[in-house]
Amino acid sequence: MEKLMKPAEYAKELGISRQAVYAKIKRGILTAKDVEGKLYIVVDTDEVEPKSDAPKTAQPAKPQTKPAASKPSPRAEAVPQKDYEALLAAKDETIAVLKGTVKDLKKSNKQITTTLRGEIDLLKEAFHEMRTLYVQQIEQKSAPEAIDVMTEEVTEVQENTPQWAGMKKLFKALNVKKQKEKEKVLKQVKKAWKSGDTRVMKQEGKFKVDMQSDYWELVK
Repeated sequence: MEKLMKPAEYAKELGISRQAVYAKIKRGILTAKDVEGKLYIVVDTDEVEPKSDAPKTAQPAKPQTKPAASKPSPRAEAVPQKDYEALLAAKDETIAVLKGTVKDLKKSNKQITTTLRGEIDLLKEAFHEMRTLYVQQIEQKSAPEAIDVMTEEVTEVQENTPQWAGMKKLFKALNVKKQKEKEKVLKQVKKAWKSGDTRVMKQEGKFKVDMQSDYWELVK
C-alpha cells in the first residue's frame, strides 16, 4: 500500500536529515509527487513504517496468562535492524550532500574572490589614470606662471650682475678710436676709481668698467 508523506515527515520518520531526503529524490532513490504545488514522497507502507508504531504492530497476540512483552515477534526484532541500515544509508547520503555543498561553496567563493580582485584592479587603474590627468592639468596651469617668474628672476639677476670689461671693450663701446680720446677716457676712468665709483674696478693693474651700468656717464 502506498501513501504520501511530506519530506520533513519522512526524514523524521527515518531519523535522517531533510537534505538527505532531497538528495535521494534527486538521485531517483525516492519517488516524489507534486500535489497542488507541494512536494510529497510516495511511500510504500510495507517498507517504511513509523518508529512509534513498529513495536505496537509487531507485537503478537498476548494470552491472558502471560505478560505482553515476554516474547517479541520476529518482525519486531527485524525493525531495529532495518532502521539501523536506513540510518547508515542516510548518514552516507548526508555526508555526500554536505561534501557537494562545501565544494559548491568553495567554487562560489573562488569566483567571488576573482571577481573582487578584478574590480579592485580596475579601480586602481582608474585611480592612477585620474591622478595622472590631474597632475598634468596642474603642471599645465602652473608651467606658464613658473616660466614667467623664472624669466623675471633671471632677467633681474642679469641686470644686477656687473659685467666687467677692459678698456678695449669700453673704447669700442664708446666708438673711441683716436689715441688722445682714449687717453682722455682713461683719465676719467682713473678719476672715477679714485673717487670710489662702483662702476670702475682695478684688477692686476688694469682698469675695468661695469658695462651693465650707465658707464657712458663716466666719460662725459
